[in-house]
Order: sequence, then structure tokens, then C-alpha cells
Amino acid sequence: MKDLEALGMGIYAIDSGYQRPRMDALHLIVEGGRAALIESGTAHSVPHVLAALEALGLAPEAVDWLLLTHVHLDHAGGAGALMQVLPNARLVVHPRGARHMIEPSKLWAGTVAVYGEAFAREAYGELVPVPAERIVDATDGLLIKLAGRHIEVIDAPGHARHHVCYFDTRTQGWFSGDAFGLSYRETDRAGRAFIFPATTPVQFEPAAMHATIARMLARQPACMYLTHYSRVTDLSRLAADLQRLIDAFVEIAEAAANVAEDMQRALIRAALEALLRREAAEQGWAQQGNEAVALYATDLELNAQGLQVWLKNRA
Repeated sequence: MKDLEALGMGIYAIDSGYQRPRMDALHLIVEGGRAALIESGTAHSVPHVLAALEALGLAPEAVDWLLLTHVHLDHAGGAGALMQVLPNARLVVHPRGARHMIEPSKLWAGTVAVYGEAFAREAYGELVPVPAERIVDATDGLLIKLAGRHIEVIDAPGHARHHVCYFDTRTQGWFSGDAFGLSYRETDRAGRAFIFPATTPVQFEPAAMHATIARMLARQPACMYLTHYSRVTDLSRLAADLQRLIDAFVEIAEAAANVAEDMQRALIRAALEALLRREAAEQGWAQQGNEAVALYATDLELNAQGLQVWLKNRA
């Protein structure tokens, strides 16, 4: 199937179908006939997951774990709907996020406040509660076992305080959610990937994001499996670029600190776009100018919102 990509050693990327092709990747770990799914995508992702399982000859009953990096709806909006069709799965989520999976009304209200109800329903579908007894807290140091394969959990704040990352000891790779930024395959040139931070509302913390990146790199990983979008290697180079760009984001936000609040976001958004255009040109992205901006349009807006919230909270 076109939305399923084998990455080796039992790892598969599933395109969740969110917004556009190759924007939102779910990952499946298959070991000894059992499976773990990292991220749920939205409620609209359920058919994509079921089709991937069928293509791999796996029944829904073979999925033991649904692992969420955090509860932003492009990562977790479909968790409840998926748990209904994965009868043996347990949901692993940060303790701060667990209550939103059990009772998602506050999470939904926050999403509607940002996007409006019509867009939220179209983009994310219905949020379905998850029974509390099927939830496991993703505490720092938790070891998840999948048919003898070990997956380790670390607390990973910076993008959000309820963010965790998962380390697969077989591939020596991190499932990093948004903690290691965004890297869309359309920008790759001759197999060389590029990176951009994700400061989505509402809990961007630059010092914590730097620390999380450093902690992941300390394991000397072979790769990162990003939600946006899938596997990247050459991590020392990408991490250096990411750290540099996080600092550039902070400078952009601080430059708008004394601007009227109703003008801040537009100013930050324009500066982020200018930074993206420079980065694309200087790094030699396969997509340049307006094409690169269009690819990152949603992210630029969300990053601007996140930086504005960070400014307000800092003050």
C-alpha cells in the first residue's frame, strides 16, 4: 500500500492522511507477531492504521501498545477511536496528558478556541474517551516490552510539558514526536535532510528543548523517527542546526516583545517566514522560496502562536 513504508528491523511508517501526504507519520514496530503503534494521528487515521495492519498480515488484536509522544491532536486525536478497534492495546501517555485522554472535553475546547469548531471537526474528527484502566503512565525510565524487544521512555519537555520520547533499543532510534523538530521529505536533496523547530502552542520552553535534544543525543542514536516526517539520520548536523534555529526563534520572539499584542503574531510569523526562506537557500533545500513556505505554512503559523504565548508567559 502506498501509505506504508518499510524502514527495516521491524519498523514501518504509516502516512496518517493528516492535511497532506507525508506530513504526519505514525510508526509501527513489529516484533514476533506483536506490534506497537507510535502516535495515533487523528480520528481519520483509523482506516490507514487498519489497512497497514492488514497489509502486514497482522490482526488488530496483535497490537499490544499505542504509544503517544504528547496529546496535541495531530499526534493523539485518534487515540480513543483506535483503542476501540485495537482490543488488546494499552495506551501509554505522559501523566499530564492521561486525564485528557480519559476526559477529552477540555482538550477539545482548547482546540476549538484556536481553530474554530468547523475546522477542528473536519481536521481531527471526534475525540473518543479512553477507559482509565487501559492507560499506562509514560514516566521517565519506563521500560516497555514488546515480544522481548525493549522500548525505553524519557520525559522530553520543551515542545510541551507532557511530551515524552521512546527509544527503540533494536534500531537505536528515537521516536521523537516534535522534540527533534520537523523535517519534510520534500526538502531532501540527494538524501540530505534538513530540520526546522516546532514551537507549537502552548508550552514552548527553549532551555528545556535544548536539554531534551542533548539528552537524546547522549544515547548516540542511529536515527530519529519524527512524526513530521519519519526517519532522519546525520543527527549531529541536524541537531546543531536545530539548536541554532531554536536560538534564532527566541531572538525573533524577543524582537517583538515591545510590539502591541495584536500585532505580535503577524510580526513573528513574517520573521519566521524570512528565516525559513534563508535557511532553504543557504542549506540548498530541494524546495525554495514560495514552495518551501507553502510546505511549512501550517507550521509557521503554529510556531508564531507558540512564540507569542511564550513571550506572554515569560512576561
